Amino acid sequence: MKSWLILISAAVVFFSCGDAASKKEPLKIGMSTTTTPESSNQTTLALTGNDAMQFDKKTLEASAGKPIKLTFRHVGKMDKRIMGHNFVLLKPDTNIVGFANQAAASGAKTDWIPNDGVAVIVHTKMLGGGQSDVIIFDAPAPGVYDFICSFPGHSSMMRGQLIVTE
Repeated sequence: MKSWLILISAAVVFFSCGDAASKKEPLKIGMSTTTTPESSNQTTLALTGNDAMQFDKKTLEASAGKPIKLTFRHVGKMDKRIMGHNFVLLKPDTNIVGFANQAAASGAKTDWIPNDGVAVIVHTKMLGGGQSDVIIFDAPAPGVYDFICSFPGHSSMMRGQLIVTE
């Protein structure tokens, strides 16, 4: 009886331990097996906004001239028509209150970005709860740049600074 148990155990181990490298996942239509490597020169940043009108970070840092990959996520649950959020990086010396007033007047049809974005370096799209957006841009010249959410009434609480160093 012992010899049968040993033989069965050995057979189970032998047949269950195939060559793992030879097992391949099936390739589905539209699926790629390669990934695009991120540049080691790229700064990867992440920022979230929530239903309490808060960014999770007040400062972000980057090096001048280097590419930035920013992932912005709305971690709340509310619809973008009620509690929409975006990331708007403003040009230096932009008056935040004035910009916010112009954004409110420009309306949803412009995604709350006034004057065709003349005061904006870069921005994400307006997001509702559970949505995210990724933008890639080159860091501006060294300095401190304000970022806000331009949805009406949000810029007083949803603001921060991108600090760009040499």
